[in-house]
Amino acid sequence: MSDKFKALVINQEGENFHREIKTIDKSFLKHGDVLVKVDYSGLNYKDALILKNGARLVKEFPHIPGIDFSGKVVESQNNKFKEGDEIILTGWRVGEIFFGGYSQYAKVNGDFLVKKPQNLTLKQSMMLGTAGFTALQCAFTAKATREQLLLGEKVENVIVTGASGGVGSIAVMILNKMGCNVTAVTGKDSNVEYLKSIGAKNIIKTSDLMKDSRPLDKGLWDGAVDTVGGKVLENVLAQTKEAGIVAACGNAADIKLNTTVMPFIIRGVKLWGINSVNASIKRREFIWGEAINLIDFEKLSESIKEIKLENLIEIFPKMLKGETSGRYLVNLN
Repeated sequence: MSDKFKALVINQEGENFHREIKTIDKSFLKHGDVLVKVDYSGLNYKDALILKNGARLVKEFPHIPGIDFSGKVVESQNNKFKEGDEIILTGWRVGEIFFGGYSQYAKVNGDFLVKKPQNLTLKQSMMLGTAGFTALQCAFTAKATREQLLLGEKVENVIVTGASGGVGSIAVMILNKMGCNVTAVTGKDSNVEYLKSIGAKNIIKTSDLMKDSRPLDKGLWDGAVDTVGGKVLENVLAQTKEAGIVAACGNAADIKLNTTVMPFIIRGVKLWGINSVNASIKRREFIWGEAINLIDFEKLSESIKEIKLENLIEIFPKMLKGETSGRYLVNLN
């Protein structure tokens, strides 16, 4: 490996918060037992929050953000991995309390890593990244879990909120591939045609779900994927049909949820939280193994913007303002 390499380093000194591209060496990397040459990372909403001010998630400075990455093992003191293994990392608070993927080399705990499936490339794995991993979990929860619980009763009509974002857009694609009739919720008129091209049969404006919810509304959805929380989730719960599962994975609109027990005790609706950070290795291996069967990577590439490490500093504020769509792929080669 190179003696020197680039990393995006954030630091806080008193009230002053800094972010810069620095040249560092291996001695700067202080966590873990596996050294990885990072090929790709991503820009997630959580990354943007951390890049802004640490988001109270980073406990020590200086710090290297980046909550997901893919790459090749170059050194290992963990018997599960050897030099040359291609790996994927998402979650485990890497990029928060552990150094992350915004570096050409990363040193991490080998227990956090998943070996990349042979039928998936390193680039494809980070075209999905944390967003895709979360979307896959949500889709399996909203559709497959309900069908298993109800002994094969089919999930047909599903709604995906925040459909213009990284998780939402991939969830639309996956659920369409699973055979669902997908309604996508977006506040961006410019994304309507793209959402239809990846499988959305119907489009609803976000503003239509921002009204005060009723305890129960007309049942419209067999299942749902919610990425935004707040009033939108309140309305989705009230509109979910008998025994429907609502997979909740985000709070882009609001962390508060003012609902009643009525959807749960009258219709048996299930609000299912998705925890992508601490998902088991067994679940991760299953999810990544299924990705190639459920994702149209050629179509997904239309919404991917490939950037360099240096571009992150100018792009993350736009994400926080809601001025971005799709997924950003950070090429560290």
